[in-house]
Amino acid sequence: MIYRTLPHGGEKISVIGFGTSGVGEQGVENVAETVHEALDQGINYFDMAGGHAAIFPGMGEVMKTRRKEAMLQVHFGADYTTGAYGWNLSLDGVKRSIHWQLENLHTDYIDFGFMHCLDEASDLETYIKNGVLQYLLDLKDAGVVRHIGLSTHAPALAEKVLDLHILDMLMFSINPMYDYGQGDYAIGSGNERDHLYRRCEKEGVGISVMKPFNAGQLLDAKKSPFHCALTPAQCIQYALDRPGVLTVMQGAANVKELKENLSYLDADEAARDYSVIGSFTPDETKGKCVYCKHCHPCPAGLDIGLINKYYDLANLGDTLAREHYLTLGKTAGDCISCGHCDQRCPFHVAQSDRMKMIRDYFGK
Repeated sequence: MIYRTLPHGGEKISVIGFGTSGVGEQGVENVAETVHEALDQGINYFDMAGGHAAIFPGMGEVMKTRRKEAMLQVHFGADYTTGAYGWNLSLDGVKRSIHWQLENLHTDYIDFGFMHCLDEASDLETYIKNGVLQYLLDLKDAGVVRHIGLSTHAPALAEKVLDLHILDMLMFSINPMYDYGQGDYAIGSGNERDHLYRRCEKEGVGISVMKPFNAGQLLDAKKSPFHCALTPAQCIQYALDRPGVLTVMQGAANVKELKENLSYLDADEAARDYSVIGSFTPDETKGKCVYCKHCHPCPAGLDIGLINKYYDLANLGDTLAREHYLTLGKTAGDCISCGHCDQRCPFHVAQSDRMKMIRDYFGK
């Protein structure tokens, strides 16, 4: 397993996470079996916003003996007390639901307390007006909740909550369909979504990715809007290459599907290469480096993705980015303009020209 570090806290989070949207369909026993296998394979990050109440007693059976191995995203607003998934933003309803979830999970603390599925400004207003946000913050002060998160599909709403400076993690839907304006949750332009990812990275807010396969649609050429099937490894790599992303929440329904998705870890560079999406990259997204490093290796030894990242962060006002750039062994000034990167970039970035611009900006 590969791990990335949460900026606000330092926890090591597995790049492959576990979304529970499908695993609860076959009952408690299946949940427990699949979660045990996930932990055995090094997955340590689990989202508890599934479609079935069975995920809680199933996860709870595992947590009786393995709680310290797992970090749980628990959603304030998701309600399972009726035995089925529901949405409740009343303060009393949220308190009852959280009590029920903790009881079924056999735990007395929450690693990540999430504001659940807020997509409209009115959702946020209700969350605040009803006292749910204050309740969440109070639980963090009491040590019951360790980190604050937000689940949303809407970049504009995410930006509003980021302005509150309370977030440690953002759960956001990331895949080529949504980033390129295709699908029901393709909210916000490519520019807005890209700005959100970069802002999260700059401010140290990690991103946990939901819907990386869009319920399997991207894996089926007949269902994909691009008429081209991607593999799980390509979708996972695509999401992991977005700025700020720490973990991708694949939603295996059982052990078999889990092992199929975990094959990403054994996949070579060619199997993870998603440059085929360059053939359907929209004009709005073309010419923007996303640090995916598909242009590597550089004949001159430049870390092109990292050079671009430090440049973009510096332009956003990150003073440390300049210092990090200046300590690189090879900088944009070492570019030999061979054009290798220009030919390889799936987003049609003129990297040779960009290296000259970055060299002039930093002075080396």
